[in-house]
Amino acid sequence: MKTIKAYLLLIAAFLLVVTSCEEEKVHRATSDDSIPPQPPTEVTYQPLYGGARFYYEVPDDEDLLSVEAVYTNKQGDSFSFSASYFVDSLDVYGFGDTINYEIDLYAVDRAGNRSTPVAVTVKPLESAISRVVNSLELKPAFGSFFVDWINELEQSINVYIDFNYSQNGESRSFTSVFSSNLEEDRRFVDDLALSSEDPVSVSIRVSDIYGNITEPKDMGQIHLLEDMVLSKEGWELPLNSDSVGGVPQAFGDNVEGRLVSVIDGIIDEGNNLNYMHTGGRGRTGSSADGNMPWNVIIDLGDHYELSRILTHQRHMDFCGDLCQGQYYRGENVGLYEMYIWDEDTQSWEYVSENKIEVPVGLSELEIVKKGKEGDEAYMYPDEPQYTKPTRWFRYRAMKGFGGNYTLDNANCLSEITLYGRKAAN
Repeated sequence: MKTIKAYLLLIAAFLLVVTSCEEEKVHRATSDDSIPPQPPTEVTYQPLYGGARFYYEVPDDEDLLSVEAVYTNKQGDSFSFSASYFVDSLDVYGFGDTINYEIDLYAVDRAGNRSTPVAVTVKPLESAISRVVNSLELKPAFGSFFVDWINELEQSINVYIDFNYSQNGESRSFTSVFSSNLEEDRRFVDDLALSSEDPVSVSIRVSDIYGNITEPKDMGQIHLLEDMVLSKEGWELPLNSDSVGGVPQAFGDNVEGRLVSVIDGIIDEGNNLNYMHTGGRGRTGSSADGNMPWNVIIDLGDHYELSRILTHQRHMDFCGDLCQGQYYRGENVGLYEMYIWDEDTQSWEYVSENKIEVPVGLSELEIVKKGKEGDEAYMYPDEPQYTKPTRWFRYRAMKGFGGNYTLDNANCLSEITLYGRKAAN
């Protein structure tokens, strides 16, 4: 045993000496070294959208840390990009035009010494923000409009939506700004109290973090769509397990939960216990039939053309507005489908699927506020319009939020509200 201990002590001492030597070498390299490395050689480039990719040979220098590229834009702002020494290429972005740009490439060592620059003239392809502008799509919606775009490089951009309209004889102008780095994005301009007769003029600009901004793109005029909240006074629910068109009504009366709560106009706020609860047997009420998908079928009492849905989740926490409770988690529905009854074919017609997105970057109080406001979805999200006239609506709960929308544990729902208009006779 003593021999083993002595052997281990020798190994530890050896490692300590090696580590100390390495630390001393690094210390000398970072503090005493004042000799710059040689510059990169064999430099070539490949044009990119709004940028360039440089290829090169790195110098043979044991202290080499990285290769750096620097350029200055027309506003006088300098931007620097770097890549580790063991990578043979370096991407530079931020060019707003398809003109020649002067780029300086340096080799940099661990002490921060730069080599002499290698000046390279590059001509990039179309700018990244110009491609975003070319992808813009504007569409009217109900009391709002939205804009879609593609940002294939996933760069950080700002989208400025300038819009104006006349209301009560007064001209009004606004700008909504949205920041994004998603490959594909959609943003709404909401809550515009305008009729379908009032035109809205829209133009859009796009900027990046490098000081570039596009000229305004005229998107023309649009007319918003109009709808209204449907009264629930004439709504009725088939009984648990009663079938409509071969689909059974959900079981929602577990413990304090009641199926009728989803159409009573009262949302669960944590302490009033106003929601349906399937108890894990939502399809029919029989455990043998499983839980999801379960269906809430509503007799609207008359024929309507539907436009939007607003759903409210169970909060289920007695701390009220002070904590998230089960909003966007727990036993709430995260993924659902919508159907209407087609009297011509005597069958359920699929309308669309909606995934309730989990809020990101919000405080707990903001999440509670969002949960209390409810989660809105269009019947036809990509092309907002009314459904054909129907008397029956079906909400098909598919998955909960858990496991990235893969679990069948969504037992609860607080409220369903529908928008649209009464069908013409």
